[in-house]
Amino acid sequence: MAAHLDAQTLNFVFGSRPDLLADIKREADTPDRIELFNNIASYVYERLSTTVDDGPASKRRRVDIAQPKANGSSSQANGVDAASDPVLLEIKDISVSVPQRKKYDLVFTKNFLYARVSGTSAPVQGIVYPWRDIEHAFFVPVPDKSQAQHNYVLLPRNSYLPTTKQSTTEQQPPPLEPLVFTVPATAPKPGSISGASAPAAEAVSDSYSTLFDWALTTSLHTAGNRKCQLVASDPKTFHSAARQAYRPNEKAVHVKAFRGSKDGYLFFLPTGILWAFKKPLVFLPLDRIVAVSYTSVLQRTFNIVVEFERDGGEAEEIEFGMLDQEDYGVIDESYVKRHGLADRSMADRRKAKRELAENAKKEAGTAEGGDGEEGDGMTELERAQKEAEQALQDEEDEDEEDYDPGSEGESEGSGTSDEEDEDGEGGEGYDEDEEDEEGDEDMHEA
Repeated sequence: MAAHLDAQTLNFVFGSRPDLLADIKREADTPDRIELFNNIASYVYERLSTTVDDGPASKRRRVDIAQPKANGSSSQANGVDAASDPVLLEIKDISVSVPQRKKYDLVFTKNFLYARVSGTSAPVQGIVYPWRDIEHAFFVPVPDKSQAQHNYVLLPRNSYLPTTKQSTTEQQPPPLEPLVFTVPATAPKPGSISGASAPAAEAVSDSYSTLFDWALTTSLHTAGNRKCQLVASDPKTFHSAARQAYRPNEKAVHVKAFRGSKDGYLFFLPTGILWAFKKPLVFLPLDRIVAVSYTSVLQRTFNIVVEFERDGGEAEEIEFGMLDQEDYGVIDESYVKRHGLADRSMADRRKAKRELAENAKKEAGTAEGGDGEEGDGMTELERAQKEAEQALQDEEDEDEEDYDPGSEGESEGSGTSDEEDEDGEGGEGYDEDEEDEEGDEDMHEA
């Protein structure tokens, strides 16, 4: 029998009726009544989650219907429930893409940032973030858009390193997912800002970015979370060598990459490497990166393997594939070497992974090269490029050797002059000619 009300489920079901919530809390004065109210809330929630869609049972749950206990620890902070925390600032109609893709109103309180559906008062389950739990915050442009847009990326604690089967257990609930929302490069619409802090927010509302920069930074500091700083991408730190198709005059601060079969973008930020925006997002802080390796080097693309360290000191690797060769130089020079990251491309375990599809004689060439490769001072990518050029040269040489000028060329006697030269040098051919001439003279005299 429950000893207390299931406040999270009750707030979700009756969030639009605060009067009913107040009555329930007032009347729940015995264990039997507490259990009754919890059962009613659970039943209503189940009915909502199974009737919001006509699709298969596995797909009935809409994006705004989330399991109420999956992130139960996020709805309370400092003994305060998110739904009861006074609203300081509300910004309407913000496009959220992670963890759910939908437009929500974002609400700022003293202890929380959460989303809610317009016209309601209850936080959306799974999108409630205590300020104290946010560890990293980023401001990066949205790639491949004709109109400039930016994403804010908020990473709660334990949400951004690659997950493994060993890192998730049934005893521990899954951590909060990252929050990603998009803002245009315009000013907020009139009437889209409300709350007790609205007058102060209006003063910094020249654009959505200035508004959210101020709101996020102020809220984090007020909640005592000063370790989390809002970090923006900087072309001075890193920018791609490739020219953007949609905004060619703007330097791209990202490179396209794959993680397995999922395509996304790598952002080389001042504090680490961010892979976004497909779920699950990955962020590798600089202080966790052990080494970087370049593998699967082809004519147009290459892969990058990042070795990182978990909290327990265990080292793991994550590979990003199909990076454009054009970006190798800027990644290696502008980021890896600038930040003093170790390059282990030539480690013994990497030698077996070096591949060049264009060079069919790679293994034979490696055997002929012997052990001298390790001391030539070249990176694996530079050596692979050199091998590719050598393979191309070998093919051209083979084509020249196979060229047959035909019988006409043979009749020109180009080889005859060579033979005469050789005979002149050796002397034997010259003696035979003298003997023939003397024989002719004897026959003439006879």
